Amino acid sequence: MQKRHHTPVQAIYPIGRSLRGTDVADPASVGFKAYNLMRMSAIGLPVPRGFVLGTAHCRAFLKHKLPELRGLLASQLHGLEAGTGLVFGGERKPLLLSVRSGAPVSMPGMLETVLDVGLNSTTLRGFLRMTGNPRLVWDSWRRLILSFAEVVHGVPADEFDRLLAAALAEHRLATSRDLDFHQMKNLAAAYLDLYARLVGAPFPQDPLDQLEAAARAVFRSWNSDKAVAYRRMHGLADDLGTAVTVQRMVFGNAGGTSGSGVAFTRDPASGENRLYLDYLGNAQGEDIVSGRRSLSASDDLASLLPPVYKEIEQVAQQLEHEFRDTQEFEFTVQDGKLYLLQTRGGKRTPLAALRMAVEQVAEGLIEPATALERLAHLDLDGIESPRLQVDDDTPLLATANSASLGVASGRIALDVEAAQRMAQAGESVILVRMEIATDDIAGIDVAAGMLTAYGGRTSHAAVVARERNKVCLVGCAALSIDLDKRRLTLAEHTLAEGDLICLDGESGHIYAGSPRIEHERPLALLAEVARWKAASGLAGSSRDSG
Repeated sequence: MQKRHHTPVQAIYPIGRSLRGTDVADPASVGFKAYNLMRMSAIGLPVPRGFVLGTAHCRAFLKHKLPELRGLLASQLHGLEAGTGLVFGGERKPLLLSVRSGAPVSMPGMLETVLDVGLNSTTLRGFLRMTGNPRLVWDSWRRLILSFAEVVHGVPADEFDRLLAAALAEHRLATSRDLDFHQMKNLAAAYLDLYARLVGAPFPQDPLDQLEAAARAVFRSWNSDKAVAYRRMHGLADDLGTAVTVQRMVFGNAGGTSGSGVAFTRDPASGENRLYLDYLGNAQGEDIVSGRRSLSASDDLASLLPPVYKEIEQVAQQLEHEFRDTQEFEFTVQDGKLYLLQTRGGKRTPLAALRMAVEQVAEGLIEPATALERLAHLDLDGIESPRLQVDDDTPLLATANSASLGVASGRIALDVEAAQRMAQAGESVILVRMEIATDDIAGIDVAAGMLTAYGGRTSHAAVVARERNKVCLVGCAALSIDLDKRRLTLAEHTLAEGDLICLDGESGHIYAGSPRIEHERPLALLAEVARWKAASGLAGSSRDSG
């Protein structure tokens, strides 16, 4: 008789019901993403309904592939359908799902996501009747096809990207957001044909097949190369596993009053107490965090949707009050309505961590003892604010958006392998890419700074760079790269791989050569920490803070 494997029923948890009372989960069981979603829902914030397959299921999957996974997923759909009034696979009012990861510790961008699960030739028609928005329907369809090829089957996105680029060139458009529904429908059909050719099988029509395959892909991503490398860098255990968070889809790509964004309750680079937000109109969240898209002035949420921006400001205050720390949160706006998809402790530079701790104590948000615990892993004596000293004849090459403060000089590396070679030779390295993805984490680790043509300040790669105190400039419109010739162009300036450049995280300026740098210490902030230590009987800083 075949041996049966059992995973505890209690390893499945609802999202959208209060955590207070008996229905309490913990981050080790449900992952921090779902745990924090539950906490947000409990204080009345708008969180889409869903359920979580806890981390125990991932550990079981990695041991024996979890043959009962399909049944576990199916058993949870009835409650979700009842709570939303939608039907998974329904012909009239289809329920579409997001399938996301969620480790017990924050691993930004290291694990996988599949969105729009449940679309097929039947539900497409129902989705169109339900929304009356053909562009949303075809955009969501082509996104699912691409995501399934890339995440479930490991097919590189390159050929799909070429189809998109060809469609944009044919219609003389700048981005996918400019495609109308006819053009998007044709693009989706081309994606479907390409999927069948690359995968060797047609796209799956059974919604439950899609859901099961997406969940398995999320579990497998726990052992992806980038996830393993991230755990090595941060000393994380390999046996924690990831949860699978399944929620009703909300659509930032539904038109002009829709969009997606990422915000920090405080500036994660400087620590300043102000909302730090990136927003992309008529887009899904992956468009921002992937680093493949650039933001523009036309995506200013405060101007586009003032009531939503005001609500987000209020959400930021609620999150800090609930979590007692700076939060990074992801959100979607669908037809002018705000939904929260995630919150976590915001990754920050050491300087920002110091300033946040001092100011949060002054505000009464935390006690000095808590602040000292948060600063314990930092070398406070090493925290400095570098300032670039630029001569009149220092060539300014271009300007980008700053995602992290500081100054970094080094030799240009155009891919991860070049960055690693230069670093092993003792060189300081600036990793320059059209876009930096979390797959580039090995290059991020050895580089002193990063420069990209695309992406925003809150992309996953920028978050990882900032956490590791690397200078990071993104969205440099003047940057183009010729990998065949191993050179780049910044406006009218052409440089070769190996040339010296300097990134100024304060101004976003990019200079040739290696200008002089001066360093300032945050003496007032350090003096306040020294005062806490003296009051608690701890030893003070090893250097004079005055």
